[in-house]
Amino acid sequence: MSDSSWGAPPAVGQAGYWGPAGGGPAQPVPGAVPAGPAYDAPEAQQTRPMPIVPDEPAYGGGQGGEPGAVRRGGPLFQEFQDEFRPEPPQARALPAENQNPEPMPDAHQPAPAPQKKSAGRDLSAAIGVGVGLGVVIVASLFIEKAVFVGVIAVAVVVGLWELTSRLRERREIRAPLVPLAVGGAAMVVAGYVSGAEGAWVAMALTALATLVWRMTESPEGYLKDVTAGVFAAFYVPFLATFVAMMLTAEDGSWRVLTFLLLTVVSDTGAYAVGWRFGKHKLAPRISPGKTREGLLGAVLFAMVAGALCMQFLIKDGTWWQGLLLGLAVAASATLGDLGESMIKRDLGIKDMGTLLPGHGGIMDRLDSLLPTAPVVWLLLVVFVGSA
Repeated sequence: MSDSSWGAPPAVGQAGYWGPAGGGPAQPVPGAVPAGPAYDAPEAQQTRPMPIVPDEPAYGGGQGGEPGAVRRGGPLFQEFQDEFRPEPPQARALPAENQNPEPMPDAHQPAPAPQKKSAGRDLSAAIGVGVGLGVVIVASLFIEKAVFVGVIAVAVVVGLWELTSRLRERREIRAPLVPLAVGGAAMVVAGYVSGAEGAWVAMALTALATLVWRMTESPEGYLKDVTAGVFAAFYVPFLATFVAMMLTAEDGSWRVLTFLLLTVVSDTGAYAVGWRFGKHKLAPRISPGKTREGLLGAVLFAMVAGALCMQFLIKDGTWWQGLLLGLAVAASATLGDLGESMIKRDLGIKDMGTLLPGHGGIMDRLDSLLPTAPVVWLLLVVFVGSA
């Protein structure tokens, strides 16, 4: 090692030691930090020479240092200072788990208010409208059968108007309303007067009138318009005709009342049980609000109501027939409701109309009644005959 290396500033760990140029033993400078064991004299011969860096004033130019103080310059000394300089509190990074500290366990936080189950509709309005419709239907049913046939015809015409209006608004499908409304009303009357044969003839004539009526407009979209028209004729007036056909029996008023009661009870049981206990979805892609528990409620309520109605309202009926009738009504009413939900989901709407507060439109009340009518008519004919 050359002699000039002893006159160089000490390396890291040697600060404050200055040896004579002749190579004598190093003497400590007063106030200097003693060297560690790694830099004792026996090992000094193995260290490499350090570059000479001139002294610089430590704090000058009015920066607040002591006069005459010196500091060691150069990158190595600066590295030493950076390594051992205490880190300011604000520069210390918090651990990852402390970046978003959780509130203290004893912090008082308001508990979230429990959410009540919502019925989804104005129940007071729905009950009021339902009671009003029930009074009108029962009064017309037992005062004069012809009046009740007129009620069916009016409901069919309004239902056709709602359905064709939504098809036009949402899908630009122009199913002709005039032939459908006239043919639908005629279909109901024909079913009451002539039975099933009259209903089928009226259905065929209504479909033919729909095809011809649509020819008066542009041929664009003709196929989809007439297809929707024939579907509407079958879905609304033709299925409603079976209610008029039930009315033709001697105890026809009681048969229609049984049909209405079982359908309403099935819907009510599904709603009540599903709202209170429903957890498992029945058909989430079609109707997210319907549950399997609700379906069981519909079956239970309808079977009990069916046994009572067949035993006490229908001539020659028995309770076990009512159990089967109630089971069939629960199934058909649920399928009818799902079918209507499919149509509304395809159209992107919640209700078919707003005519009935708390219920929606007429079609929203006919959804479970229409497919149930032929089921009840057929089972009553099998159980107790058509007379």
